[in-house]
Amino acid sequence: MNKYDIRVTVSTQYIEAESNPDANRYIFSYTINIENHGEIAAKLLSRHWVITDANNRIQEVKGKGVIGEQPYLRQANAFTYTSGTMLETPVGSMQGTYQMVADDGHHFDAVIAPFTLAMPRVLN
Repeated sequence: MNKYDIRVTVSTQYIEAESNPDANRYIFSYTINIENHGEIAAKLLSRHWVITDANNRIQEVKGKGVIGEQPYLRQANAFTYTSGTMLETPVGSMQGTYQMVADDGHHFDAVIAPFTLAMPRVLN
């Protein structure tokens, strides 16, 4: 077992009621599950997102914690939250990192693998 092993899984949803394709406004929610599979408890300090739309327009989002919290994850614990983003295209992607600090003082990044945001029936 790795001392520092934070695993991130994501599910996404297109929010049709808040989107307006005629105005190039596509709203997506994403639910993140952060699980500590490591040997040492760790706290999420900050986040860094890279959001890319189909026109290769990149938004970077950096900030303290997630949804106003800095969750503390003991071994085998998880934290789940839902947030959202707006794109100007019906398809895009997100990826990033969570900056973590373990109980032993070690700082490390938990990687958020790239995931797709897509309006239904846009991708085959």
